[in-house]
Amino acid sequence: MKLGAFSISLSVKDLEKSRDFYEKLGFSQMGGNFESNYLIMKNGSTLIGLFQAMFDGNMLTFNPGWDENAQNLDSFDDVREIQKHLKENNVILEKEADETTSGPEHIFLKDPDGNMILIDQHR
Repeated sequence: MKLGAFSISLSVKDLEKSRDFYEKLGFSQMGGNFESNYLIMKNGSTLIGLFQAMFDGNMLTFNPGWDENAQNLDSFDDVREIQKHLKENNVILEKEADETTSGPEHIFLKDPDGNMILIDQHR
């Protein structure tokens, strides 16, 4: 199963303070903006999403169809195919994708310790 680009999505209290902090760790902004209340920060191939007032807690994020530079991959597993595999293996989904659609869609699930996982396809 190809899950695509991986990042950690952090729920932050102050987007500007968080950006400044991660810049000191060598990250630079590669996406998002303050008006939308999120920034995507990158250091080498490591990605961190900073999200202010968008969700509770932190989560692991995978983006099928994208590499770590948010560039389209020629070959990837659609989120609906991933969902089908997970359901066949008795993984409980918190939010399912609409299998009658194509293109952008997402699913949510939790690992055994309650950590949230987002599989978010943008194309």
